[in-house]
Amino acid sequence: MNVQRPTHSADASTVEDALAAGNYDPVIDSKTATDVALQNTLLTPRFYTTDFDEMDAIDVTPVREEWDKLIAAMKADPNKGHFKKNEDWDHIDWDGMEPRLKAEFIDFLISSCTAEFSGCVLYKEMKRRGSNSDITTLFQLMARDEARHAGFINDALREAGIAVNLGFLTQAKKYTYFRPKFIYYATYLSEKIGYARYITIYRHLESNPEKRFHPIFKWFCEWCNDEFSHGEAFALLMKTDPKLTETWVNRMWIKFFLTAVFSTMWVRDHQRPAFHEALGVDPAWYGQEVFRKTSEISRQVFPMVLDIDHPRWVPTLNRMGDANAQIAEGKKQGGVGGFLKRMTGSMKAAVAFISLMTIPVKGNKVPDSPRLEPAY
Repeated sequence: MNVQRPTHSADASTVEDALAAGNYDPVIDSKTATDVALQNTLLTPRFYTTDFDEMDAIDVTPVREEWDKLIAAMKADPNKGHFKKNEDWDHIDWDGMEPRLKAEFIDFLISSCTAEFSGCVLYKEMKRRGSNSDITTLFQLMARDEARHAGFINDALREAGIAVNLGFLTQAKKYTYFRPKFIYYATYLSEKIGYARYITIYRHLESNPEKRFHPIFKWFCEWCNDEFSHGEAFALLMKTDPKLTETWVNRMWIKFFLTAVFSTMWVRDHQRPAFHEALGVDPAWYGQEVFRKTSEISRQVFPMVLDIDHPRWVPTLNRMGDANAQIAEGKKQGGVGGFLKRMTGSMKAAVAFISLMTIPVKGNKVPDSPRLEPAY
């Protein structure tokens, strides 16, 4: 008997059904978007692989009560059927959109789609390789959510005449190996900062609806709640082993990942001035606001927060942005001169990052129970 696949990833109950849905079919004019998604730079989303056997050995007994509540909430699947166009989806005049805004917004969508799909790929692989029912259940549910998000963004891109060929991306994009604890730190922060980013934009546009230049922003509230719950899962995973957040070495790694994630976001967002101007948002204000929300949330599991009000913080982030612009100019220029410009920019970026790492952190007493609920 032939089982009919769902027509849209939003209606799928599993990641396998989501990836087989009709809106995951490749489109003809997708090469440009896929080429952008394939890029591997310090600022572009990456695909990760890890030691899946080590992750499969995780024992969630120390956090069993909170774990079962979280899994039950995710299994309830309140967002099934949500991430697809309906009567609230406004018509967009892509041809009439200001060219720079169009280019930056498409870049934002491609980057977001790649980031969501990278999570889907990692989580799906963990589910496929694992035998620990607690862990495989979690990653199946998270992969399902990320597949829906990526499919929905690709729907928005299709209206502009392009889309990312996600099936090809799985095979062609380079994978970066991270030890499991680095996956925890990086992915936890990625999910929580994703929540902070989406909810900040959503609340801003609630108060300023005239700045909502695309309908996808209407879906950001439910979207960011998925991101929040995924971050909760990684907080619980870190709680299963106190060494992950208590040893001196791991505290330094946490500081490194906090600094890397925050500075990458700052530099990337400042590359999209027309996008933020259209939203009516100052990138510097937006960056600091997202950092504040993320820092407050991360107190649930991290023993420190970065001092984002330190007098060296913002000026050094701006120096990193200038260095990245110099690297981009060098790549564009090419030749010996371009190479030297890239190397100089890379050294400036490294010095700026080291400077950020020397800013003293603010200590934090981690609560016994890490579980939080969205509050913004």
